[in-house]
Amino acid sequence: MDKRKLLIGILVFGSIWGFIEVVIGSQVADAGLPAGGLMTGFIAIPLLILSRMIFRQPGMQLGMGLTAGALRLFNPFVGCQICSAIAIIAEAAIFELIFNSISLDFKELKNLTMQSSIGILSTYTLYVSGYMITQILTPLVDGTGFYVENLIIIIPKILSAGLLPALIASFMVPIVISTKKLDITVKDKIYYPAGISVSLFCWIIVLGFWFIYT
Repeated sequence: MDKRKLLIGILVFGSIWGFIEVVIGSQVADAGLPAGGLMTGFIAIPLLILSRMIFRQPGMQLGMGLTAGALRLFNPFVGCQICSAIAIIAEAAIFELIFNSISLDFKELKNLTMQSSIGILSTYTLYVSGYMITQILTPLVDGTGFYVENLIIIIPKILSAGLLPALIASFMVPIVISTKKLDITVKDKIYYPAGISVSLFCWIIVLGFWFIYT
């Protein structure tokens, strides 16, 4: 694939992911709902799988995570910017590892049962692993120091928190995979300006909020 086209794809999907995490995720968290699990199940997993089906390029999803994580650092509303950015990047990296053995077009996931099962198992693993990585790396990055006992205490919470995104993925993954039946192509003369415009829009809005509220 053309490297420029892939780069634009990374920027578009990563920027949309980060934008939703900041704008919608913050509102969800403000409402007292489990924003992390909801965002992973409804947003992260669908975007990661959709981008893999469209571009069929291993490594792209990690690039998306880095882009989304970078944008998440500029969240002026709620939450820990560093830990949320780390969580997003960790989820993208773990997605790459989990789906490395699955074909890029998911052709072996032939029925709803298989699609739902891979959604549940992969999302639970991804979310729980990402949560643990965040708990380890965040205190190391912000200088407070990591202590094993602090992680051990919250392991039951982490394990239970993975159930919600896994449940959501049980139906979101089949829905996303079903879209591969659609044959949609975009001409380069539309793809590049549209992709750049969408990416810029996401970054400008988030940075605008950042400068206004901080």
